[in-house]
Amino acid sequence: MPKTIINNIKKGTIKPIYFLMGDEPYFIDLVTDYIENNLLTEADKGFNQTVLYGRETTIDYIISSAKRYPMMAEHQVVIVKEAQALSRNIEKLETYAANPQPSTVLVIAYKGKRIDKRKKLYKTLNKTAVILDTKKLYENQIGTLVKEMLQEKGFKSSPKAIALIVEFLGTDLSKIHNEIGKLAVLLPKGTAISAEHIEKHIGISKDYNVFELRKALGNKDILKANRIITYFANNPKANPLVLITGQLISFFTQLIRYHSLTDKSKMSVANALKVSPYFVGEYQTAARNYPLKKLARIISYLRQADAASKGINVTQISEGDILKELIFKILH
Repeated sequence: MPKTIINNIKKGTIKPIYFLMGDEPYFIDLVTDYIENNLLTEADKGFNQTVLYGRETTIDYIISSAKRYPMMAEHQVVIVKEAQALSRNIEKLETYAANPQPSTVLVIAYKGKRIDKRKKLYKTLNKTAVILDTKKLYENQIGTLVKEMLQEKGFKSSPKAIALIVEFLGTDLSKIHNEIGKLAVLLPKGTAISAEHIEKHIGISKDYNVFELRKALGNKDILKANRIITYFANNPKANPLVLITGQLISFFTQLIRYHSLTDKSKMSVANALKVSPYFVGEYQTAARNYPLKKLARIISYLRQADAASKGINVTQISEGDILKELIFKILH
């Protein structure tokens, strides 16, 4: 994991090559940025730190740069960002990986791709380098990381605030990190992050958002659902119908999956549906209100509304009217 790599560097265990690959750019950036910002002093960076970009360089130039000796410093650092652009020729790095320059720290940020583990480069790197193979986290895994990010900024947090951040920002860790960074600029350390802070500084209304709509529908709370969709209809730019229908399709599809589960304990449901345990109660309540036959019809209504929002098979009609008709069908 990235934290293990960073902690080892802090302890002085520094490897000549860091090959960072896979699906989660946030973890790749975390290690890359730490090395870029912390391995050399500001005075040493001018002569001993080189940042290259995959689209603007070659494997031969990277190797040539890595073979240089540092100037009046223990190490030189060579960072190759967006290295996935070099995927066609990446195997040429194997000759350097077999005998890397001990005084160079070479960082390869290979986002969105992986090298073939059956080929020689991977086998060689496995002996001489640190390999980080990142994977996208599921939604139910994000909450722990959000809590850690908030703690690192000196904030206190509640399960509700964490769940709201995850539900609003999804699994985009870079975006979550940036938004928490904004909170750190605006709020003092020790602040207990609340729904009000999230509404004010991240931009989601604690009362009128798609997650509250989802909850109201799950509870069959007609009055609250209508209040929310009226708010949406009056603020269409901030609440585009295509995003609302997408979220609701996801919710009601998960309810169908919920009905198929044999183990309906809290953690089992959270793991099966890939959601925060905080929201499991909503699914349990909604499942009691919506049998499978009704859910099948609701999915059909949602797909029709989604098509209508894109102008398919409809005459001119506002998104607000499409939404109001959709919610009426779901609740009745």
